[in-house]
This record gives sequence, C-alpha cells and structure tokens, in this order.
Amino acid sequence: MTAAPEIIEIAAGEVPAELKRRGIGPDERVILTITPERELVPGRRLSRARVAAAGLSDDDIDRLIKDAQRDVEP
Repeated sequence: MTAAPEIIEIAAGEVPAELKRRGIGPDERVILTITPERELVPGRRLSRARVAAAGLSDDDIDRLIKDAQRDVEP
C-alpha cells in the first residue's frame, strides 16, 4: 500500500536534513516539485545554472563581477 503524498514547503538547502529527519534514506526515491519564488532579476536563475554547468562556483562569479567592475571604473 502506498502512503498518501505529503506536501511540505522548505528552503532548498533544508531538503537533505528534512529527508534524514523523516527517515528517508539516500537510496530511496522521492518526487520533488520545484516551485521557485518570483525572481527579482529575470533570467538570473538560468544564467547562474549555465555558469555552474561551466564549472564555476559562486566565488568565481563574484570575482568575475568585481573584475569587470574594476575594468569599467575610472
């Protein structure tokens, strides 16, 4: 018999701890529905995903932004 689905709302970073708290092992299958909040800057999520796919970290992104700012500042 399958258990009834349960909907919880948590931050993405809290997902692993919540699964562990519920006794769900790392090899068990779950269904995750992602409903992101409305973005303040359209396209930011897609851009960040592309940069991460290229192997860059948040620190790399911050460094590149600061370098570009230095290049255009008088």
